[in-house]
Amino acid sequence: MIHLIILLHIYFVSFTDKPQKSAPALSPRAVAQRAQWGIPTDERDYPVCTLYKDSLRKMGVRIHHESRWFNGVTCEMKEETAQAVLRLRFVDGIEMTRDSTNMPKQNAPGRQKWETEEYFAAEGSDPLMSDKQQEVYNLPPLHRAGYHGQGILIAVCDGGFQNADTLSCFRDSLLSGHYDFTDDKGDFFGSTGHHGTCCLSAITGIREGYHGAATRAKYYLMRSEEYATESPKEMDNLVAALEKADSLGVNIFSVSLGYSQFDNASWDLDKSALDGQTTRVSIAATIAARKGMLVCAAAGNEGSKPWETISAPADADSILTVGAVDTLRTIGSFSSHGPSADGRVKPDVCAVGVQAAVINPDGVIIHSNGTSFATPLLAGLAACLWSAYPTENAMQIRERILRSADRYATPDATHYGYGIPDAWVAYTMDMTAVETIYEKETPRKIIRGEQILILRHGHVYNLAGQRVE
Repeated sequence: MIHLIILLHIYFVSFTDKPQKSAPALSPRAVAQRAQWGIPTDERDYPVCTLYKDSLRKMGVRIHHESRWFNGVTCEMKEETAQAVLRLRFVDGIEMTRDSTNMPKQNAPGRQKWETEEYFAAEGSDPLMSDKQQEVYNLPPLHRAGYHGQGILIAVCDGGFQNADTLSCFRDSLLSGHYDFTDDKGDFFGSTGHHGTCCLSAITGIREGYHGAATRAKYYLMRSEEYATESPKEMDNLVAALEKADSLGVNIFSVSLGYSQFDNASWDLDKSALDGQTTRVSIAATIAARKGMLVCAAAGNEGSKPWETISAPADADSILTVGAVDTLRTIGSFSSHGPSADGRVKPDVCAVGVQAAVINPDGVIIHSNGTSFATPLLAGLAACLWSAYPTENAMQIRERILRSADRYATPDATHYGYGIPDAWVAYTMDMTAVETIYEKETPRKIIRGEQILILRHGHVYNLAGQRVE
């Protein structure tokens, strides 16, 4: 007997328009926050056309998830079906994001995406180790003033949250729900990985000798990283997570994932693509910022590797890209470098990610290296600050954080960015005369003699992100 193997691929199919205008895909919380901050509803808020999706399904296409921001769907189909779909009048384009050789396998062992993130036993070595790392950015005074992230909703997006539903260090009453945007679905809190659990602990973990940065913030857990493969499809998973967070009215989105190189080398990003305007995931992070969300993204752990630089979505504008320092405020050698391809300062800020104290799925306090852990610590700072100023919007909170950083006047576009924030300075600064604006989506290049410079917000920067006038 001959068995035919049907090869299925993953594609992103974009549509030409949205002929149906149903209600915006926003929760009451999201609608209320948009109204509070004067953020208008636009075309991106409306769902993808149901008739278009039904037409694809009738052709045997399996839809994984949709994107209202990019008006399309991530879907699975045969190559010949893709050719037929491309001829449909309402289809604008098709892009393969994962081929059949990179499909997740059931019960496949998890691959270690975060290779530089080593784990060190720390139990009993310092009863106040979480306080020590929070003191680096002066968060304890804000805690003593009574601000622990209350009223703020955080989404933590990662690759797995092993035991996060049963560990006593996490309070179940603060977990608002969880979502899995991957294809290698299993037990969300089981064998899908522990990286997300460690990241979550930096925000909300509580046990003897440990106190997270924002323990009274409520949170959603979202999974977008597929351990068994590395493909552009995972970036669209992350887009789906960002859109879901927006629809739920999430205030802060903490993501310790980044993409630049894939199993299929033909999909590898060129460094010129890290301009915040090329990959869908980086564009989506910027859209999220414009919809009222504060996105905190890990810079990456490539600083001592051949790639060296940041990855997507860390290159997005109007977000907080986070590098890693130790408790002596020295940058970690592994922390990915900036600037972005278009000359913007990256990382934006830094937090402790060198031997950071986190809690593992066994409930044990450990030390770990990675910008992954600096990022939720920074998100926790933002949550505490936002709970102190609940009427301010995401850009105002971001501006407070940037202006409080120790290198704000003279940013280092390669390693530290604007530096290490000071939570108390951010809280006490007078913002009445400060104009907060989004980064421009298209900074303008200018040429002076043989020098290429960047014009942004009326100021001129060199390609290293240093202001020259």
